[in-house]
Amino acid sequence: MNFCSNTNNVLFFSSIEAISDDIWLSLEINDNLYFNRNFLKAIEKNHSEIQFSYIILLDKSKNPIAFSSIQIVDFYIDEIKNDLEFIIRKIKNIGRKLHIFNNDKPLKLLISGNTFVSGEHGIFIKDNQDKKVIIKELAKAILHYSNENKDLKIDAFLIKDFINESLFITDELKDYNYHPFLVEPNMKMMLPENWQNFDDYLAAMKTKFRVKARKAITQSKDLKIEKVTIENIEKLLPEMTLLYKKVASNADFNLGDFNLNTYKNLKETLGEKYILQVYWLNDKIVGFMSGIINQKSLDAHFVGIDYQLNREYAIYQKMLYDYIQIAINQKLSSVNFGRTASEIKSSVGAEPQDLTMYLRHKKSIKNKILKLFLLKIQPTPFHQKFPFKEINVTHEN
Repeated sequence: MNFCSNTNNVLFFSSIEAISDDIWLSLEINDNLYFNRNFLKAIEKNHSEIQFSYIILLDKSKNPIAFSSIQIVDFYIDEIKNDLEFIIRKIKNIGRKLHIFNNDKPLKLLISGNTFVSGEHGIFIKDNQDKKVIIKELAKAILHYSNENKDLKIDAFLIKDFINESLFITDELKDYNYHPFLVEPNMKMMLPENWQNFDDYLAAMKTKFRVKARKAITQSKDLKIEKVTIENIEKLLPEMTLLYKKVASNADFNLGDFNLNTYKNLKETLGEKYILQVYWLNDKIVGFMSGIINQKSLDAHFVGIDYQLNREYAIYQKMLYDYIQIAINQKLSSVNFGRTASEIKSSVGAEPQDLTMYLRHKKSIKNKILKLFLLKIQPTPFHQKFPFKEINVTHEN
């Protein structure tokens, strides 16, 4: 059931459909696709296991000035995987002994942000607003929402993901007992304006990395690429889903499983701005990649890979080069490769962009203990590669 509730200068909505056109127009979100109602509606429609809500903050004149998407998920601590497995396991055990984590039930987690997208795509603030004040008001609104919906039994609040340049604003959350911690970085690649095609990209590389790229392209020459369309998506989705699950099961950290049926709605509403293609080897699908063109950036979304064939046919490397080629052809300024596989992404030209989350347990004593837990959580270290001969002049993003 759709609903809207109003508390002082905050509006709470239970679905995207409940938010009027007037509110969206007043927010002036414009061309950011992550705040496009069709994008948010597609996520909401295909994830019934998540409870969605939306917060609109108002100014003193009752005009909308900020928006946040809210998702309530069941988070299982045992799903955290990390190269530092011994330390993580020890932290889990301590957390259980101190009753932060329960053996027989998940942590009920309220997330402000987008569960299925890395980066600052869950909170929107209009121009010419005091962002520090807005962040504080959002923290108050989240707490009010939790107190007013006691039947949800929310254990903790997570506000995600912020780049370093935003921390002077978001660190205001510390005053509301939130604890910052670093997660896996977003791997981002800037594209120089003088790159007109993929050959320009290869020419800018040091010999060692150019040889590696050409080798991967040769290895993958037997792969056939098919664009996923409204007409063929139903036939392709079952195999794509199996491949996605193989990748998701290897991830160090997942807040939820993405339902690939979402792709149908995204292709219907976003059209060519949503990139989706599968990779065939003979008569078998061995991979797929997806991405969204948002403003001047191509943002990688989810991928699926047949790991048994990946090394021989360089499936994943081929996908990374395809992201770059698509972005160059579309004359975009950057590629956001997202989290995970940081080293191989750096070998194609991406650099790490730190992302910080803020977490707070609802109960004060457990929240103090949680701070100690978070101090032990660190991104997986990796060896950064520098594949280019020189620093190129890049687009402003």
